[in-house]
Amino acid sequence: MTTRTRMNVYFDPELLAQVEALALRRQVSKSAIVEAAVASFLSGDASDRLEAAMSRRLDKIGREIHALDEDLAVLGETVSLFVNIWLASTPTLPESAQAAARAKGAERFEVFMQMLGKRLATGDGFLKELSRDVDSLRDSPAQEQFEADDGEA
Repeated sequence: MTTRTRMNVYFDPELLAQVEALALRRQVSKSAIVEAAVASFLSGDASDRLEAAMSRRLDKIGREIHALDEDLAVLGETVSLFVNIWLASTPTLPESAQAAARAKGAERFEVFMQMLGKRLATGDGFLKELSRDVDSLRDSPAQEQFEADDGEA
């Protein structure tokens, strides 16, 4: 049988109420709650648990950053490809047609901004749509035919 030594301590009334409530819920004595808390505080493994939790959080953040980096690379390549194709296929306009083209461009830009605002508001972004499209292409008969034709060449 272990001997116990009595010790008088002072608690903030709110903290004491929390200790009493926990003791009632767990059906243990207040002394057992306080003893476990002090033992946990004094043990060295508390810092190890904290370090492990921090490490898990940092790993999760690292994976999220990696995913964002991949998304950003896809977006960069997409914009680059679009601009390259657009610049290669857009003819220069004669001086007389430039004013009308600017007006039409401003009108199209306004429509573009409205569409962009709607897409951002719904949260259904380009990359989600792209991944759905790619997944559906993988399962399509046209993709199977393309892979079969590519294998014959």
